[in-house]
Amino acid sequence: MRLVSWNVNGLRSLAKNGYWESFLKGAKPDIFCLQETKASPDQVPDELRDPKGFSSFFSSSQVRKGYSGVALYSRIEPLSIINMGIPEFDQEGRTIGGEFEDFWLLNAYFPNAGRGPERLDYKLRFFDAFLALAERLRKQKPVIFCGDLNVAHEEIDLARPKENEENTGFLPEERAWIDEVIAAGYSDVYRHFNPSRSGAYTYWDLVTRARDRNVGWRFDYFFAAQELMKRVRGAEIHADIYGSDHCPVSINLS
Repeated sequence: MRLVSWNVNGLRSLAKNGYWESFLKGAKPDIFCLQETKASPDQVPDELRDPKGFSSFFSSSQVRKGYSGVALYSRIEPLSIINMGIPEFDQEGRTIGGEFEDFWLLNAYFPNAGRGPERLDYKLRFFDAFLALAERLRKQKPVIFCGDLNVAHEEIDLARPKENEENTGFLPEERAWIDEVIAAGYSDVYRHFNPSRSGAYTYWDLVTRARDRNVGWRFDYFFAAQELMKRVRGAEIHADIYGSDHCPVSINLS
């Protein structure tokens, strides 16, 4: 079973520019999670809302149109679908989760803290609420979570760590939360299989054409509860798939 996560930076743009089919053919997902959809289901073409063979579930922003939003698509019908359950986060369309037979899958678009101290506070509160949700669900069955965390964890996870030590996305308090997640018993799946691989990024600035030079950040992750890691068979960064300022990431489960 292949699980895929991708910040598409606009689902309507993805459809308009013809990247949807190449994504499905290249990533070959059984379940996939999208972030930053920037659209509600009624705003996207039928082939994106209901692709053949998949059930789809959306959580869209209620605070403004064309903003945030997440979606979950699955060949396997989920037993249930949940959101964060906290209005200030659900109103921005930040999280959607699916319950499957032997695991929970949580898909999240973590806030960007780049618009001042109040958004950093919002992001840190989201961090805490999200981990609390994962831990509550984990009492029922193992948890996998994925998405755009808007954080590079270690220096190896971005091209220019020294220049970004005081910038959002690499702040000590943001990075410390990932330490907390790992201490709680979750594995960064890509790093589990690629502990020292450098130059492995998932986001590149479009304005500066940073992807051409691979000046990027690893913002997109899969984390799996330790009790599930025996089933994980690998992790990939699909840097050859275009259509967004992020590329898809995936894991394989036995």
